[in-house]
Amino acid sequence: MRIPILFLLAAAILPAQVNFTTEPDRVSVTIDGKHFTDFVLRGGETMKPYLHPLRSASGKVVTRYFPMEKVDGEPTDHQHQRGLWFAHDRVNGLDFWNNESNYKTPNRGLIEVEKIVSAKGGESSGVITALMNWKSPDGAKLLEEKRVMTFRKTKTLRTIELDITLTAVADKVTFGDSKDGVLGIRLAPVLQESKNSGKGIVDTQPHTGKISNAEGQETEAVVWGKASNWMDYTGTIDGETLGITILDHPTNSKRARWHVRGYGLFAANPFGRKTFSKTETEDGTVELAKGAKLHFRYLIVIHAGDVKDAGVDKLWAEFSK
Repeated sequence: MRIPILFLLAAAILPAQVNFTTEPDRVSVTIDGKHFTDFVLRGGETMKPYLHPLRSASGKVVTRYFPMEKVDGEPTDHQHQRGLWFAHDRVNGLDFWNNESNYKTPNRGLIEVEKIVSAKGGESSGVITALMNWKSPDGAKLLEEKRVMTFRKTKTLRTIELDITLTAVADKVTFGDSKDGVLGIRLAPVLQESKNSGKGIVDTQPHTGKISNAEGQETEAVVWGKASNWMDYTGTIDGETLGITILDHPTNSKRARWHVRGYGLFAANPFGRKTFSKTETEDGTVELAKGAKLHFRYLIVIHAGDVKDAGVDKLWAEFSK
C-alpha cells in the first residue's frame, strides 16, 4: 500500500504535542496547544526557579496563584511557596527555601539558573534540561544542580518527572535536619484539607482536600512527617475530582518524609528526621565532600478522580522499577 506523499509531508510538519518556548526569564510549556506551565527562571522577588501554574488534563489550575497573581479570598501567607520548587532551608547555614529578596533574614541563599541546556518537545512527552548554581549571599557557589524535567500527557493525566543531581562545589556542604525541604508544591486553596488560620490571613475559599499516603492513612495529623512511597492530595475543583500525587523513587540518595500540611503545602523532604519526630534518634543531616553527589527522582502526577481512579499503585509499580 502506497501512502500519499502529501500525507507524509503533513505528518512530518505537525507540531509536537508537548512544546516549549524559551524566553529570557522562563520556558513555557504547552500541551496539545494549551498552556500547561512555565518554568520561571527569575523575576520579581524570587530567588529560586519554580514551575507555575500546574494544570490538570481538563485545564484546571491546581496550584495557588499567589504571589504571582492576587486572587480574592486566596491566602497570602508564605510568599516563597511559589508553584512547584526544589530547595532546602539549611545548607551550610543558608536558607534556600524561605528566601524571597524582600525578606529581612540575612542568610538567604540564591538558586540561579546558569543555562537551559535543552528543551525538546515530542508527541506525548518533552524534556527540559537545566543547569543551576546554589550560591551564598556573597556569590560563592556551594552546589551545582543538574535538573532534568520530563513532561508527559495522557487523556486524564499530566506528569512531571524530576531527575535532580546535586554536586558539592564547596569543600564541604551540609544539609541540615529540618522540615522546610526539598520538593515543594503550594496547592490551590480549594484543594486544602483545612482552613489557613494563621494570624491576619484571609482564607475565604472552600476547602475540599483529603491527604492520603501509600498505606491508606489519611489527614495531616496522621501522615505528617512519616515515610511512604507516595503521598496524595485530592479534592474538587469546579465540580471535578482532581488530585496531585508525589512518588518518591526507591533509589533516591535518601527517601523522603512528608512535610504535608492541611493549609496546602505539599513537600517531600529527605533531610527531615528528628524534626518530624521528637522521639526519633536518627539524624537526617547529610554532609558532602567536594565533588560528592546526591541524586533524587520524583514523579508528580496530576490526575482526574481519586488515587484509585488514577491507578496510582500501578504508576508506582512502573516508576519504581
